[in-house]
Order: sequence, then structure tokens, then C-alpha cells
Amino acid sequence: MKQSFRRASTDGTWAAIQAHGSPLAVAISEPDRGIYDALNKGIARSTGDVIGFLHADDIYAHDGVLARVAQAFTDPSVDAVYGDLLYVSKDDTSKVIRHWKAGAFSRRKLSRGWMPPHPTLYVRRAVYSRIGGFDTAYRIAADYDFVLRLFSQPDLRTVYVPEVLVKMRVGGASNRSVRNVLRKSGEDLKALRGNRIGGVGALMWKNLSKLGQFL
Repeated sequence: MKQSFRRASTDGTWAAIQAHGSPLAVAISEPDRGIYDALNKGIARSTGDVIGFLHADDIYAHDGVLARVAQAFTDPSVDAVYGDLLYVSKDDTSKVIRHWKAGAFSRRKLSRGWMPPHPTLYVRRAVYSRIGGFDTAYRIAADYDFVLRLFSQPDLRTVYVPEVLVKMRVGGASNRSVRNVLRKSGEDLKALRGNRIGGVGALMWKNLSKLGQFL
């Protein structure tokens, strides 16, 4: 495991990486300008043909997740693969709070606020090279901006894996406080308009569509 000497993490993450690291992994701890700056660094340093992210406090739903994703990418024409997500209790990952079923993609869904769960999204490196990474001008919604940019590509080929790929503990940056929720909505609207997908109507559809995920 390769390690940088610029260590910025102070929450025990570094010790956990050292304890469970793989010789195939590259671990770097250094100051950054937020979540999306760190993700862009990961994209720049990665060497594989397909890129995905597993964020802190997220876990794969089962041992075969990466095999399912890899199987979908055996078709060389596929650009992106995604699946479903469970929001789970921070203290008990068997307790489901919200079930996000993404469903198959169609372009008309974008204007109704549709997006796949970003923690389940895997994208070919060549696509990142073509459309760019995360816009760090967004503090909370750069993943949504990226998804809109990605799924607006005219010849994009995607595969939806109809099963839960990731469990995400509740309490992420976008829903940590009322202030963050309001900021997220403002950034979502900016992303919708910036990518010429829609406006307030699409944002309303996006937020309303989440209600059924709690049932």
C-alpha cells in the first residue's frame, strides 16, 4: 500500500486503512477543497478502465456487487452501470430507512428530476476524460450536476442492475441540517438550469419522487 506523508484525516480512518489495506490500493491523506475535489483527485490517480466510488460509512450490499458491475461492462459499448440503494440506520445497517429503486434510464426522466443513486454509479474512464469530473463550484450537488451532464450525452449506453448494490448510512452532507437541505435544493436548481434540463418543476418532481422511497 502506498501512503502519502501529507496526512489530513484525524477521525481514525487512516488507522483503519493501514489495518485492512491491500497491496493493490493507493492510500493518500492530504488537505483538499471539499468532497468533490477529493473525488476528482481519485479520478486523476486511478488507473482502471471503470471508476466507481464507495464513500466513508457506505458498504456494499453483498460480496458479489463488483462482479455484477463487471459483468455489465463486458459489453464494450456500455458507458455506465448503476443499481439501487438502501439508506440505513447509522447505528444498525439492517434497519432500512429508505429504498431508492432507480429503474431503467430514459431521457424524459431527467426533466422530472430522475437520477440514479450516485454511490451505485460506475462510469468508464473514457467518459470522464470526455465530459470532465465534478464541478467544485457546487459544494453539495456536484454529483447531481455530473449525473445530468453524463446522462444528457446523446449516445450514452447505460445498464441498470435491478438490485441493491450499496447501503448508505443516513446523515450525509446534503441532509445533515435544514441549512444543507435548502442549499442542496438551490444547487440542484442551478444544475438543472445549467444543463438545460429544467427548472423549478423538475426540482419539485425530484423532491416529491423521494416520498415513495420511504414506504
